[in-house]
Amino acid sequence: MRPRSLVVMGGKWAEAVITSSVQMGFDGAIWPVHPSKDEICGYKTYASLAELPLPPDAVFLGINRHATIAVVAELALMGAGGVVAFASGFAEVDDGHDLQAELVAAAGDMPVLGPNCYGLINYLDGALLWPDAHGGIRVDKGVAIITQSSNLSVNLTMQDGGLPIAYMMTLGNQAMIRMADLINAVAEDDRVTAIGLHIEGIHDALAFAKAAQFAKNSGKPLVAIKAGASDAAQKMTFSHTASLAGGHAVSTAFLERLGVGVVDSIDGFLQALGLLHLFGSLQDPNILTLSCSGGEASLIADAAKRHGIAMPILSPSATAEIKKTVNPLVTVSNPFDYHTFDWGDKSRLTATFTAVMTAAKEQRSVCILILDFPAAHLGRGDDWFLALDAWHDGMRRTGANTAVLSSLPECLPKAVTAWLMERGIMPMRGFDAALAGLAAAHQALTHKKAGFIPSGLKPLNDDRIIMAEGAAKSALAEFGVTVPGGVMANTIDDALNAARGYFAAGRKAVMKIDGVAHKTEKDGVILGVDSDDAVRTAWARLNPHGSVLVEAMVEDGVAEVIIGVARDPVVGLHMVIGSGGIMAELMDDASVMMIPFSRDDVAPVLAGSMAAAVIDGFRGKPKGDKDALIDLVMAVQDYVLAHEHLIDELDLNPVIVCPQGQGVVAVDALIRHAKNKLS
Repeated sequence: MRPRSLVVMGGKWAEAVITSSVQMGFDGAIWPVHPSKDEICGYKTYASLAELPLPPDAVFLGINRHATIAVVAELALMGAGGVVAFASGFAEVDDGHDLQAELVAAAGDMPVLGPNCYGLINYLDGALLWPDAHGGIRVDKGVAIITQSSNLSVNLTMQDGGLPIAYMMTLGNQAMIRMADLINAVAEDDRVTAIGLHIEGIHDALAFAKAAQFAKNSGKPLVAIKAGASDAAQKMTFSHTASLAGGHAVSTAFLERLGVGVVDSIDGFLQALGLLHLFGSLQDPNILTLSCSGGEASLIADAAKRHGIAMPILSPSATAEIKKTVNPLVTVSNPFDYHTFDWGDKSRLTATFTAVMTAAKEQRSVCILILDFPAAHLGRGDDWFLALDAWHDGMRRTGANTAVLSSLPECLPKAVTAWLMERGIMPMRGFDAALAGLAAAHQALTHKKAGFIPSGLKPLNDDRIIMAEGAAKSALAEFGVTVPGGVMANTIDDALNAARGYFAAGRKAVMKIDGVAHKTEKDGVILGVDSDDAVRTAWARLNPHGSVLVEAMVEDGVAEVIIGVARDPVVGLHMVIGSGGIMAELMDDASVMMIPFSRDDVAPVLAGSMAAAVIDGFRGKPKGDKDALIDLVMAVQDYVLAHEHLIDELDLNPVIVCPQGQGVVAVDALIRHAKNKLS
């Protein structure tokens, strides 16, 4: 990563590596190896590796896949530092798996980046093991970007938002070096300010988790743009849980649990990295915005709401101070439309900007000036640059975290973004991308409890067993999960005797087929059984399809919640919480928590569900027993962790939340596990 000697082998690809390194000011040795040429790009060539003066620190191999294996073996024997294997045709194609295994064996302890990757750029030291165009410049410090797409990496270097890039690194097939290895490596470099990840798939969740924690502990926040980070997720139809907890939701929960900021767009990704690079800390995801248009003010307020970014109300004292600097016709608020009365007057703009920034610093907000430059060919940008000078003066006076945001990306030119970044002002483009980036940056800087180790990473055997509902409820009850009293009826007399006990207590019965998933959809549940005749009718319908479970009906519920557990083959066990009953999938109202979690983690997740409003007493209705629901969630986790080596999927749907102080009841329960007996 910081070589003092480079070896390049290959045709035009190798020449591109030399050209790029020279242009970037690399001052180490460059040794081209070629069997027939005397020089390449002005550098003396060596006919073979054996003729090199010393083992090289880094090697770029732009040769075919079969030749790559032999050369890697030779480099490993001579003690080379590491290799970028550019060639494709390895494990990414059907006939390349054996070749990739041969490559790894040939490398031994020598690290190989790739194969099937562009390699890496070190903009800090000017070392480019990179065979193609790039748009970066030398920097003293900046962010490191690690991506699984070589083409995307090229595009990212072309960004003109002022973001200083320290390292651009591609992974390719990750035959040896994986994302966790590169995270650890760049986290050790004091010149790296933040780490950006483009993730297509996580190979080793445990190693990734440890690397993320190491980076955060080293003061290097992480932000990720994710595309199928759990693309190997099982496609199960056993329970509602599996439908709600798709691979995208699970991998997002995994990253968030590690304190990685997650964003879904390239623009948001780059802006999150810029914020992390400049500010280093964001105490609250709050903003205070200024514009000279009411239209922009309303649009930014709407965007802030979409992205969960607060816009605090200005204090009376702050409002009074700002009022002193503006025309009496101007209303002071957040968002703040300062109008155009003082446009073009630097001293008055500076006074207003300084007053607003003072208020922003007091309320720990990022202070944002919304400013769109006119097209360059008009030659009318003087007043806009004057506004920037006033903004910069205000920032120097107050020390506030500030940004300049254009509503359209093309309205903040490259020269302006560079000017802003050099002065510690964050250039931002596009309302939604900017605020998505801000939310992700704040998430990356939020303190997370150290030591999270994902559970359930060991693969299960291929055979699965569905535990009958009665048995599942009994097993869960031993761990403190509240379930309705029930009887497994083998005969009609068993069913009648059980139901009559409930009738005598003034309750109705529920009869259902035991051991069948999605019973409601299969007409396998009969509610409100209230007489002997109703029992006989229900028995006649259900008994031909399996054993019949007879339970007391829970009728005093405030809300229905789903609590489920699934096992992702990449990132492990996780819990799903959301609105329950038949609405679980229809409403798509579910949040995912990685297991293990703490009791303190549960309430915020519950608060994010639609069921929360009902549990909290929607429109004067009785409140639900939230504490009992959290108790049940923790009891389910206890059960799952006790059976971590076997559990595949668990579904409690619905859990009936009773009025406050009256508890909760899991009225339906199914468990799927590996083919071993659960106790």
